Amino acid sequence: MTGPYPPQGPYPPSYGYPPQYPPPPDSNLVWAILATVFCCLPLGIVAIVKASQVNTLWYQGYAAEAHRAADEARKWAMWSALSVAILIGLYVIVAIVVLLVAGNVLWWH
Repeated sequence: MTGPYPPQGPYPPSYGYPPQYPPPPDSNLVWAILATVFCCLPLGIVAIVKASQVNTLWYQGYAAEAHRAADEARKWAMWSALSVAILIGLYVIVAIVVLLVAGNVLWWH
């Protein structure tokens, strides 16, 4: 082919195409949603917000910030789950104490 343009290779030219990025870090969005639904709502919402920032930051070229947001999303989801576990533990302890006190009161009368 003779003409003013060079021959094309097997692939189209790369200009006009988005740059090829490696895959973004795991955003922990599933864990954030599960923590919101089953655990502590306020902490879970913070986890969802942080998890939703991961892909945006990654594709804008802010890799360190994307990793930080993914770590923070995991941290907030974990704290959400731990807060419910702590509250359930406190509830069980209070229930046992109340039952023991009520049992002692009934036993003495």
